[in-house]
Amino acid sequence: MEVILKQDVQNLGYADEIVKVKDGYARNYLIPQGLAILATESSKKQLAETMKQRAFKAEKIRKEAEFMAGKIEGLTVQIATKASEKGTIFGSVNTIAVANALKEQHDIEIDRKKIILKEDHIKELGNYTAQVNLHKDFKVTINLEVVAE
Repeated sequence: MEVILKQDVQNLGYADEIVKVKDGYARNYLIPQGLAILATESSKKQLAETMKQRAFKAEKIRKEAEFMAGKIEGLTVQIATKASEKGTIFGSVNTIAVANALKEQHDIEIDRKKIILKEDHIKELGNYTAQVNLHKDFKVTINLEVVAE
């Protein structure tokens, strides 16, 4: 019997995959547990349409990330903060400050969760780099210039 898996099943297959199993296994376990549905002609067509729509959405997201990567690759963002005469910052610069500076200086809105600093918080004046994860395929680096106000 052929079934379409609704979620990953260990030692059987992954979600949205059509697999062939014994009748009893499908009728007594997979279908009642909600792990699979019967692979009829209509359900196969529905699966094909769903997969086509997912691929279209994924490609759209990928293209947007690629455009954004070209836009911000190698940008320099200047972050002004209060600091002592020795160059130590009062407080620290974190991903929120970087995201706000990107918005103010370059009018680019990036979620702070996508910005990764090599250090958790920057506590001294100077030049740093940050990585922006736009998509699993697109990771770009921006330069940070932390200066005193």
